[in-house]
Amino acid sequence: MRLSIDVMLDYAIDGTADVLLLIEAAKGADQILLLQDLKVWSNSPLRAVPGEDGIGQRCWARGEGSIHAEYRATVEIQRQAHDFAKLGNTPIRSMPPETIPYLLPSRYCESDRLEGFVEQKFGGMAAGPLASALVDWVANHLTYASGTSSGTTTALMTFAERRGVCRDYAHLLVALARAGGIPARCVSAYAPGVDPPDFHAVAELWIDGDWHLIDATHMASSAELVRVAVGRDATDIAFMTVFGSATLNQQRVSVTRLP
Repeated sequence: MRLSIDVMLDYAIDGTADVLLLIEAAKGADQILLLQDLKVWSNSPLRAVPGEDGIGQRCWARGEGSIHAEYRATVEIQRQAHDFAKLGNTPIRSMPPETIPYLLPSRYCESDRLEGFVEQKFGGMAAGPLASALVDWVANHLTYASGTSSGTTTALMTFAERRGVCRDYAHLLVALARAGGIPARCVSAYAPGVDPPDFHAVAELWIDGDWHLIDATHMASSAELVRVAVGRDATDIAFMTVFGSATLNQQRVSVTRLP
């Protein structure tokens, strides 16, 4: 599977502000960057820094009155769709140390508040079968609705309201998985078929010795997701963080399948 990515960001900046961009596709064994080009209109030099867990990279820029960035890439995905139900269990005490932060509650994924629900609803299940059941539950009990949540909406709020956008689906699935003893992290991604076209948020669960991508909105299969960055929740994977004030002028995200 090969995908073409075309991104344009144009924001007005109130005065001068540092801007942290996170829009470049990450290099990895399961996705190969055949071509990529990032252009940022800035009077100050750009500086790249590694992303969380060494996946992807952030780019520091300086906005003076405005910030304009364009990113294009061609990515070949070498990842097969998986069947969660067939993945085996690893005791928590035997999990690698890098998975531990993803077993714990975070700002937008209050997994400790959902442990009772997971035990009551899915008691006796673990690992792959539990992950499969959680994905189905989130997909079947949430309604995708633009404009029904905000940047402060948490997994617990989504659990109560039963609606949201991709960010909310990812937060809730991650929180439920952690509540069930499965390390889980949020992932920013590009994918074709996202409606409306935008940066996408999905989940990644650590089961049976590896990380597995899953889109609980069912807009994209794991074989069509281009990973950008990973983190505990949306705090770590925001496509742009402005240390100041910014107003959207125009934004475009286009992802298309290539023959």
